[in-house]
Amino acid sequence: MSLSWDQILGGFAVFMFGIDIMGDALKAAAGDQLREYINRYTSRPIQALFIGILLTVVMQSSSASTSITIGLVRAGLMNLEQAAGIIMGANIGTTITSFLFSINIDRYSLYFIFAGFMIRLTARKKKVKSIGVCIIGFGMIFTGLSMMGDALAAIKDMPFFTEFAEKMASNHLLSLLCGTLMTAAVQASSATISVVQKMYESGALTLTAVLPFVFGANIGTTVTGILAAIGGSTAAKRTAGIHTLFNIIGTALGMVLLQPYAAFITMLADAWNLSGMMQISVAHILFNTVTTIVFFPFLKQMCRLIEKIIPGHDRQMVSIDTTAYDDKLAEDFLSGALQSVTAVMNTMFKAVNENITLTEEYMLGRETDGELIRQNEVILNDTDHKTTSYLMTISQSDRTSLQDDIKLMIDLDTVKNLERIGDLSINLMEFYDMIQEDSADLSDNAKKDIVGMYDHIRSMLVLAHKIYDQYDPESVRQLNVLEESLDRRETQARESHFGRLAHGQCQSAVAASVYCDILSNLERMGDHCVNIASSYTKYNGEEESV
Repeated sequence: MSLSWDQILGGFAVFMFGIDIMGDALKAAAGDQLREYINRYTSRPIQALFIGILLTVVMQSSSASTSITIGLVRAGLMNLEQAAGIIMGANIGTTITSFLFSINIDRYSLYFIFAGFMIRLTARKKKVKSIGVCIIGFGMIFTGLSMMGDALAAIKDMPFFTEFAEKMASNHLLSLLCGTLMTAAVQASSATISVVQKMYESGALTLTAVLPFVFGANIGTTVTGILAAIGGSTAAKRTAGIHTLFNIIGTALGMVLLQPYAAFITMLADAWNLSGMMQISVAHILFNTVTTIVFFPFLKQMCRLIEKIIPGHDRQMVSIDTTAYDDKLAEDFLSGALQSVTAVMNTMFKAVNENITLTEEYMLGRETDGELIRQNEVILNDTDHKTTSYLMTISQSDRTSLQDDIKLMIDLDTVKNLERIGDLSINLMEFYDMIQEDSADLSDNAKKDIVGMYDHIRSMLVLAHKIYDQYDPESVRQLNVLEESLDRRETQARESHFGRLAHGQCQSAVAASVYCDILSNLERMGDHCVNIASSYTKYNGEEESV
């Protein structure tokens, strides 16, 4: 008798693809609000715990929810204690897959796929289509598990596996290692546990062999988080570390109490007449839930421990507080409302300057997280939207003076120019990513020219901020000088680049192709700094030109 490898490999592919498209479709359906909701409702560890459970149940993957959490931590949107709460919740949420599998939901998996397909086929809105894809992914998860489990159940009749199963039954550490390695390889504890559920029900494995397998799956699933944290911030590494620490300690506790726990599960099975698959599901749910309840009160202590194990400090995401934007204030106290806008704009200048510096460090290959740059840009875009909306609210007042109207126009121009500089920062990072993906780098001379332009842009932004905050003719003159100098630098950098091309000194076609785009984006940043100063002189009728 031979194994049906087509069923095993095909089932695994269907299962993993189901998880993949379900997660992507959920993000598409929720949009940018998914991260916002997660961040909003995890202010306390107990809230984070329930969010972790809910997110994992919906996504049917603790690996997916853990990766999202690490992404939020990398971006500075969540602290370590919030993340630890979600991860603990994910350990409970992931047990639902084995429970659903044990009640034979796979019998209806093709109906889920059909229903999801019909929704996707007939829906007009993208969000509704994404919901349809979510349902397709859900059905594929259990179709794949069923294919895999049914094919692997036949392994019980093979002589070599009988001998191996006996070794696992007598050597619990071997069973633990198998569960860990198998889950680490497939990066899905649900797949590992569902397979051993089928094997246990068919009699291929004993309960004392299966339980360490289940415990090991909890350790193996931490590999996804570790991979997600590689190259990330210290906070992201700590998040992956606390996930690993929590599961290792829980597994150690489970192994110490293996025999009494197995006897307890057997007692429950006899009392409730549980099927083999349901026994493993109950064992999985109880183990993960109890370990979470036991260790949750020590969450802060575990966070402090992991901070000592993984020392270091992170660069924090920019913070712009727009809570002072009050419509009532705009009605009753116009000058106060405009002052609140000025305060936000002053912070926005600093945030834009921070993102410019981050992209420069990213280009130079320093330890700068690209996700942090992206999240800073999300905040800048959000600030632009809120500020513009608030200024429009203020403009509707019939009590604005000429000076108020001028201030409104300057603020509207300034926020748009700052937001555009933020967009150009993202463009630059994407160009640097293209070069890195080509396994290439810019030459030292090219980097030197770019760094020189960055220095000019930061100086120009400081002057633009000074002009915005308090008009100064001398600052306008200095900005003019810097703008002319930046233009010359760009021209010289282009000429130098063409010279290197002519002499065959550019080793990367991608780097050679995007270099002029990088220079152009940097020059446009300078233009937007000039535009900010021009807004003041234009609306105030000043004679100095910019």
